[in-house]
Amino acid sequence: MVRVTEQTDGTTMGTDRSGALPKSWDPRAVEAELYQGWVDAGYFTADPDSDKPAYSIVLPPPNVTGQLHMGHALDHTLMDSLVRRKRMQGYEVLWLPGMDHAGIATQTKVEAMLKETEGKDRYDYGREEFIAKVWEWKEQYGGTITGQMRAIGDSVDWSRERFTLDEGLSRAVQTIFKELFDRGLVYRANRLVNWSPVLETAVSDIEVVYKDVEGELVSFRYGSMNDDEPHIIVATTRLETMLGDVAIAVHPDDARYADLVGQTLPHPFRDDLSLVVVADDYVDPEFGSGAVKITPAHDPNDYALGLRHDLDMPTIMDATGHIADTGTRFDGLTREEARVAVREALAEQGRIVAEKRPYLHSVGHSERSGEPIEPRLSLQWFVKVDELAQMAGDAIRSGDTEIHPESMEPRYFDWVDNMHDWTISRQLWWGHRIPIWYGPDGEVVCVGPDEQAPEGYTQDPDVLDTWFSSALWPFSTMGWPEKTPELAKFYPTTVLVTAYDILFFWVARMMMFGTFAAKITPEVLGTGQDGRPEIPFEHLFLHGLVRDEHGRKMSKSLGNGIDPMDWVDRFGADALRFTLARGANPGTDLPVGEDAAQSSRNFATKLFNATKFALMNGAEVGDLPAREELTDADRWILDRLEQVREKVDAYFDDYQFAKANEELYHFAWDEFCDWYLEIAKTQIPREGASREGRNTQLVLGRVLDVLLRLLHPAMPFVTEVLWKALTDNESIVLAAWPTAAETTDGAALDEVAARRIADAEKLITEIRRFRSDQGVKPSQKVPATIDFAAADLTPLETAVRSLAKVETPADGFEESASIELRLSQATIAVALDTSGTVDVAAERKRLEKDLAAAHKELEGTAKKLSNEAFLSKAPDAVVEKIRTRQQVAQEEVERITARLEALK
Repeated sequence: MVRVTEQTDGTTMGTDRSGALPKSWDPRAVEAELYQGWVDAGYFTADPDSDKPAYSIVLPPPNVTGQLHMGHALDHTLMDSLVRRKRMQGYEVLWLPGMDHAGIATQTKVEAMLKETEGKDRYDYGREEFIAKVWEWKEQYGGTITGQMRAIGDSVDWSRERFTLDEGLSRAVQTIFKELFDRGLVYRANRLVNWSPVLETAVSDIEVVYKDVEGELVSFRYGSMNDDEPHIIVATTRLETMLGDVAIAVHPDDARYADLVGQTLPHPFRDDLSLVVVADDYVDPEFGSGAVKITPAHDPNDYALGLRHDLDMPTIMDATGHIADTGTRFDGLTREEARVAVREALAEQGRIVAEKRPYLHSVGHSERSGEPIEPRLSLQWFVKVDELAQMAGDAIRSGDTEIHPESMEPRYFDWVDNMHDWTISRQLWWGHRIPIWYGPDGEVVCVGPDEQAPEGYTQDPDVLDTWFSSALWPFSTMGWPEKTPELAKFYPTTVLVTAYDILFFWVARMMMFGTFAAKITPEVLGTGQDGRPEIPFEHLFLHGLVRDEHGRKMSKSLGNGIDPMDWVDRFGADALRFTLARGANPGTDLPVGEDAAQSSRNFATKLFNATKFALMNGAEVGDLPAREELTDADRWILDRLEQVREKVDAYFDDYQFAKANEELYHFAWDEFCDWYLEIAKTQIPREGASREGRNTQLVLGRVLDVLLRLLHPAMPFVTEVLWKALTDNESIVLAAWPTAAETTDGAALDEVAARRIADAEKLITEIRRFRSDQGVKPSQKVPATIDFAAADLTPLETAVRSLAKVETPADGFEESASIELRLSQATIAVALDTSGTVDVAAERKRLEKDLAAAHKELEGTAKKLSNEAFLSKAPDAVVEKIRTRQQVAQEEVERITARLEALK
């Protein structure tokens, strides 16, 4: 139905255009089609030839094996909020997507699949055929997450999607490896690394998770069994490692062992080893016996001590974690089997001094394969990080890159200023193969992307750590080392958005390689401030981790994980996004639960209903009349809109997503929907026409227009549907970001209007509370006298009477109740006649029931507060809570008693 009414000046009121919207908001019915429409229209495709200012983000590449989890959903929501706003602000935006080949994760998954389906492992195929199998798996099953990204509305430029093993990125990896090698920044050495016996490869620190396990602490004796002869007692949780012990360390000032320092003790099982007693400050003389066994090849602390004292470092395990090359009867046993066998053998010799079990201690486990990590001396390739880490630190210190929040800077500096050389080789087949070739006589050649290895040379079998290629992500994805229009337009990127937990593993490494790449190819990447190397991103925003509603880490063992796609299906993508954006404070973890998602779903529905109401009542977008022609409510809502717009802009610029969206939520719900829309109903006449009504329709349209655009970054789908219905324009994606000119156009805020609205709200709220206390039916109007002139509320009398459900009294009005209320301009009395509107008997029965409950609460709290035993044990917060309950109960008794007296 369309309603058109004519004003006295010949113009027409707005028409009912609510038919442009469906009957109710059902996100599942529209989201997929809307998203595909945006992609097909090319709204997200970046143009490097544009003369608009550039804004760019590269998506932290999810694993090709991965699925969207809550951390991804938060990360993507925040990035999408930034790029959608920047498009609306007139920037040429590139949000570049892609995936990581995820060396260990992908190879493990494919090997498991082949084992299950064909009963074969990778060695049954050989390297080339196995890699072909992985590519087949990638094409068929990889990239599930890209479909999920579409489902939540990621406005990425799909035409530029990259993969860390594609041809261009492989060229970038070879280029930077050779540059590092030629400058002596890459080298091969035997070093202690995290080793996975199941995967048979070195793994990075980020792929090690620590778990508390119940083991045993065994104390045993080295040296003579005669107490009068040289001997030392040591303790360990990994008894099998004693097969590789080469020393016993004591503190230099420990008088108990001063005579033994420099002496050697025989090994109980190995004739080829003896244990030298060394003095080192690393040892705590107060802990245990004050002596520590040293196995340099299987413990990081022991390795460091071994380097200081130039100790031998025999490896006692093979790549699968079996004891090997010790020349003892333990060879061939697993670590666990050897732990038992060595204990039994020591017991036979009478060397066991004490056993403590269970003994709870922290053990590193492989994140991918689940077994305990073995620190193992191994021949690996390393990046020498001193120079690179210095450049990465200087980029932050000089302000080339800003960290948000600033409080995260110390953690960054603590990492880059104390970084150890980086293990970059992995004993896998899936990944970037290390471009090193070995000649028949031991020659070593590094082959660049445009070079060929000499005849008869053999390539290194290892591949590079996945973090090596992803460290090049900001510039390799745009074509480096070639000079491309994308690099010229969009590099350095504007901001990197990521969780703080990978600050060290990925962010610092991108800074290292980004500054290094700029240093060696300044003609491609440009030069930064004062001739310093260009940085990969100008801003670094670190958000927290998503946790459950109780603040616990989400995990399978706790069963508290949340699948974001489940929320999308049940509540809609906007609800998922708004829940996350509304809780995203910089650097702070975010607890979420289903109640929050339901609340966001309700908010989307509220926006839908508000827009539909506005359209039913003729709201439309057009030029606003002069401010003096507007009502107090119209001026107030426009002023509030401008205040909110200004705050939201400031919050977005400071990456304060939670504050920006919280501001919008409360303005939309508490002020626009709960108050202005209700007042607007009284200003838009049901019949006839008025200039005031026409003005309100235009204000309604303007506020909704601006509000929907402000909400679009976090809630793209519902705002698209509502904004198109309101404006008849192509898409909100193309709309301009709101400015002050659209709200107050620079006019001073109307303080009188704000005061009047605040007083009217207070008056209406108090009358509503009184009516509720009196048991007056919501639909029942009550006669009341109110001195609107004294309160300076005459312009709002119609609105107050309508919203408070009070009417002008007839002649012969008799007051039966009154309210006294202090407002800004005066204390006013509201006289009401509630006679005949209250069912006295029913109201008395209800009040008596409430009074009984209040008395019971009063008695219960009094009993607890008089119990001395309880007061002496209970925490202060608990006692204070009970006192508060007692006070509330006492007030309820007095209020209800007074009401019962009034009913007589």
